[in-house]
Amino acid sequence: MKSKHTIKELANIREEYGNDKLLEHDISLNPLRQFEIWLNDYAQSEPNTPNAMVLSTVDEHGFPDSRVVLLKGLDKDTFVFYTNYYSAKGLQLDFNPKAALNFYWPLQMRQVRIRGYIDKVSDKMADEYFHSRPVDSQLSAIASPQSREISGRDELCADFNKLKEQFTGKEIHRPEYWGGYQLTPIEVEFWQGRDNRLHDRIKYYYKNNTWSICRLAP
Repeated sequence: MKSKHTIKELANIREEYGNDKLLEHDISLNPLRQFEIWLNDYAQSEPNTPNAMVLSTVDEHGFPDSRVVLLKGLDKDTFVFYTNYYSAKGLQLDFNPKAALNFYWPLQMRQVRIRGYIDKVSDKMADEYFHSRPVDSQLSAIASPQSREISGRDELCADFNKLKEQFTGKEIHRPEYWGGYQLTPIEVEFWQGRDNRLHDRIKYYYKNNTWSICRLAP
C-alpha cells in the first residue's frame, strides 16, 4: 500500500485528531486499571498486536536505545515482557535497571508513556511462559544468539534445524539466559489527541505509597 505522502511533504503532513476527551473525573484512580481500559479499547478495534510497545533503555555509555517488544502480561501491577538476557536490552537493563515504555494507538489517537524500575521475573514464571510458546518459538530462543553478529541467515537456519531434529518428541527446557522482566511503574502518562493540538495529558505519579494525578500542558 503506497503512502499518500512523499518524504518532501513530511513537514506538511497534518492529522485531524478528533475530539475524544480525557478528563480527570472520567478516569480510574489507578493507572494500571486505566491502562487496561485503553488497551481493551484498542484491541477491539485493532486486534493485530495491540500489545506492541517501544521499550527504551540506556547503555553503559549513556546512549539511549529503543526497540519494539510485546507486552506479555500485567502481573501484580507490573508490565511483563520476555527476552534473551544476553541481548542488547538485557545487558543494558542489567547495567541500568530503569526503563521507559511507550504505547501508541493511532486509531484512537492515544499514547501511554511509562517509566519505572526493572526486575527479572521468577524462574517459575519464566518457565511457565516459555513452555506456553509454540515449539518452534522455544527452539528459536535457543538457536538465536540474540544481538550478536552471525555469519549469515544460513547459519541461523542450520542451527535451528539441528535443534528441531535433536528435540523431536522431547521436552525443551528453558535456557538460563532467556526469561522475563517486569517494570514497576512510578510514572504513567495518558495522552489523548484533540483538535487544534490542545491535547489532553494526564499524568499519574507514585509518591508516598499512593498514586497522584495531575494534568500537563500539551
